[in-house]
Amino acid sequence: MPQFSDDLFLGSAITVQGMDAYPAVSTFTGSIATTTLTVTAMLSGDPITVGMFIDSSTSLTNGTYITAFGTGTGGVGTYTVSASQTVASSTIVGSGNALLQNPSPMSVGVGPLGRVYIWDVVPQAKLTTNIVAAVITTATTLTLAAGAGVTSVTTTSGATVLQLDCPRAVSTTTGAGTPTSVNITVSGFDYYGQAMSEVIATGTAASTTVNGKKAFYQISSVTASGASVVTIAVGTTDILGAPLRITDRGYVTRAGWDNTLAEDAGTMTVAATATATTTTGDVRGTYLPSSACDGIKRLVMGIALPAIAAGPNATRIGALGVTQA
Repeated sequence: MPQFSDDLFLGSAITVQGMDAYPAVSTFTGSIATTTLTVTAMLSGDPITVGMFIDSSTSLTNGTYITAFGTGTGGVGTYTVSASQTVASSTIVGSGNALLQNPSPMSVGVGPLGRVYIWDVVPQAKLTTNIVAAVITTATTLTLAAGAGVTSVTTTSGATVLQLDCPRAVSTTTGAGTPTSVNITVSGFDYYGQAMSEVIATGTAASTTVNGKKAFYQISSVTASGASVVTIAVGTTDILGAPLRITDRGYVTRAGWDNTLAEDAGTMTVAATATATTTTGDVRGTYLPSSACDGIKRLVMGIALPAIAAGPNATRIGALGVTQA
């Protein structure tokens, strides 16, 4: 639950700061062959999203969820699912916290002069191999393996995901040799349970790390667009995901790092506000501290929240950003 530092108390007022999830529900006609879901008709409800759990009256493996788009991007088409199985054409129901509602009343707070959110986090050291160990990609789906700073957890729906120590961007790293560029698709969830995906092109430079732009909290799958000539690893970065949308650097009242009074000379990347795709930036913004995270250094950042993010006129987009891709 977000915490606020109220420097001007003007009497009781409702603080509106959303955390509620809207459970997206989609009903469609589809079948599954191995890990490919083929949707032939949309019957009702929301668009299909990556991360959506699916169920059917026929035999369907418990905890199966959509890990990636194929030819479908929310409607008719193909999708990749988490468990290999054979399911005849039937009515399938998908559900999951893919969408977030507008902010909801949280508690008694201050009047309309504003609020300051204190972002306080001690990130673990990054590692280039703590999500997927270095491997030459011969299969589309890469094996997830929790390394240092990453934990394997089971969700309430029975799915196993990798959970990072805090929301942060991920990276791909090529091995020695002569690489061919491969698109790596990382799918998972943000801190608020919203399904998200990002495509990172590895490039053709050997022994090179490419950082992503989006801050993941949980990773459900990593897939490759094709075979690679050299090894490819997937890991974490020091690019940290903001807890609330920051659209202007002026909203950052102060960035403290490593227990010093001086302002940190890190890199703030503001929120991407256009419709999210798998290659756009983070919907809330990110911060890269001036020195490496190590599980000891602490980031303490003050974020001034405008009326669109906290207050009676706040909106979900104003507080948490546009819907993830």
